[in-house]
Amino acid sequence: MKLQLDKTDGLNTFTAYGEGYVCVNGVRHNCNLAVLPDRLLPNWTEATFETLSVADLELLAALDAEIILLGTGNRLRFPAPDLLRPLVRARKGLEVMDLPAACRTYNVLMGEGRKVAVGLLLV
Repeated sequence: MKLQLDKTDGLNTFTAYGEGYVCVNGVRHNCNLAVLPDRLLPNWTEATFETLSVADLELLAALDAEIILLGTGNRLRFPAPDLLRPLVRARKGLEVMDLPAACRTYNVLMGEGRKVAVGLLLV
């Protein structure tokens, strides 16, 4: 699906997504990816949803964002509560959603000027 936004002036936005990929500013990515308005972190984790670790969530918690989105692929799945400790310690909000919802929500929050980051599991 292609997404259209108003002006984003050099900020990272999702321009499309589909089975196993997302496009950020028109560039296709097929690997797990963390996205902030001013940064891309390709391969932020090598994990699948089933192999997510505390270390993976620590990386997201360390990002300069108030709200963290976690896109769990084609379907919504919630990580084990133990994995969320780094986010609780860092006092970061977490929203878990499927990949399409995570892309759309990120674009809306980023467009509102919010400090948002998204970690996407594409593999």
